[in-house]
Amino acid sequence: MDPRIKRLAKLLIGYSLELKKGQLIKIQGEYASYPLIKAAYDEAIKVGAFPYVELLLPETRETLMKNGSDAQLKFVSPLTNLEVNKLDAMLSIWGTDNKCTMAGVDPKRMSLAQSARKKYMMKFFKRVGDGSLSWVGTQFPTAADAQDAEMSLSEYEDFVFGAGHLNSSDPEKYWKKIKKEQTRIARILNKFKELHITCPGTDLKMNVKGRKWISCHGTENFPDGEIFTGPIENSVEGVVSFSYPGFYNGKSVEGVKLEFKAGKVVKSTAERNEKFLKTMLDIDPGAKRIGEFAIGTNYQIKQFTRNTLFDEKIGGTFHMALGASIPESGGVNKSAIHWDMVNEMKDGGEIKADGKIIYRKGKFLI
Repeated sequence: MDPRIKRLAKLLIGYSLELKKGQLIKIQGEYASYPLIKAAYDEAIKVGAFPYVELLLPETRETLMKNGSDAQLKFVSPLTNLEVNKLDAMLSIWGTDNKCTMAGVDPKRMSLAQSARKKYMMKFFKRVGDGSLSWVGTQFPTAADAQDAEMSLSEYEDFVFGAGHLNSSDPEKYWKKIKKEQTRIARILNKFKELHITCPGTDLKMNVKGRKWISCHGTENFPDGEIFTGPIENSVEGVVSFSYPGFYNGKSVEGVKLEFKAGKVVKSTAERNEKFLKTMLDIDPGAKRIGEFAIGTNYQIKQFTRNTLFDEKIGGTFHMALGASIPESGGVNKSAIHWDMVNEMKDGGEIKADGKIIYRKGKFLI
């Protein structure tokens, strides 16, 4: 086994989740990510926790989405709802053999199934936000993901593990350093009220007064590297043109442009898969509002890979999530979706806070 996989498993269980003896943890992922599932399970056993594995089969979800009745699409297992109330920790491992399993599914059927999980998602975000449920999601490098990123498998493995500093003998030390620096920046950002974001095709204002900025340093996503908050829900005004495609439920939406008034999307266009974009925006009232605004800070991630976990962390970008707020930021928007879209800032981008320039061309000035 690649020693970086064992290093990652140890970091996820010990640093990210801080798993304790006697805690109940679910490890979930597709069979393509089996080496990391097994390594994480081994680490959980060493800790003295009670791990169990949920093996995800995307083909069964495809069957449900294409052939299930409306009642079946809207069904949420009582066991799923029991889990979200009982788990102490959860590790989600992403990595697949086929990135296009859902490509042929009607967006309206996806929307129906997603809407039914709204209550579950709200409970999940609440427990993660209040600290009663430790959760982290990570990527296992597969051939399909490598192809999406236009890399060979070995190149993609180096990219994934490099973004997490897993070539280091002590990656935890690195992430603790990142935590210290980003926490300092977050404390400064907490003093500001209004943000004004400008870059090519984007002129956006939002109020963040009273909301909390959160440093992301490997304890919920891994690899990590962002600082985020939840803007006042009715405050977002202006237009944003996303420079990178947005990915959601296996669909790629390119050339997204959104116009906001009083916090709500009033106009939406896309160069590709616009119908899917509009379907997701209509999933519920909260889907047209912004639940998260974040700035990417991982400068080890230097290229777009069509994987939101990495793309939203690219140093010198910002991203916004349509839909559900992250409760720990103070955001209160509720939705069945949380869809991150990423925009480049290194080409003349600028952020002003209360009229003061705090970020320019992909770098904080504070």
